[in-house]
Amino acid sequence: MLLNPHAIRLGAIAATLVSSVAVQAQTPAPTGAAVYFINLKNHATVTSPFKVQFGLAGMGIAPAGVEKEKTGHHHLLIDTKLSDEEAKAPLPMDAQHMHFGGGQTETTLTLPPGQHTLQLVLGDWSHVPFSPPIVSPIVTIRVKQQGAAAQRTGAPEAGTQH
Repeated sequence: MLLNPHAIRLGAIAATLVSSVAVQAQTPAPTGAAVYFINLKNHATVTSPFKVQFGLAGMGIAPAGVEKEKTGHHHLLIDTKLSDEEAKAPLPMDAQHMHFGGGQTETTLTLPPGQHTLQLVLGDWSHVPFSPPIVSPIVTIRVKQQGAAAQRTGAPEAGTQH
């Protein structure tokens, strides 16, 4: 059986449209769900490295790749804000967008001295923020220089990302 080239092109266009819609699909956010920092307050002063604990209310934690209702995993934004484009697609993985796809609920951060902003974003099984996004308030912290003895011992690395 011979296929019409026009039908093949239409099929390819339809497949592309369906796959792009599937990639951009957002999981609806459960009512009342919230993420927050357990141990950091706005305008806190910390010494690097420091622990960051993630809180979640109204939902559960599941690793990335596990599609289970009312669950997600944490992402930590450092010195950046969630853009409108990022809110609708898988979050990037770079120095400003840390992924905790293993279901981690805390990490140890090493940041240079100075002022920094932190924000939690809950991602669904595919790293896409929920709709509407479940985000913490932005926390501004001041990182102070570690003491000379602490500098000699070296700082632990941040939590494992997936």
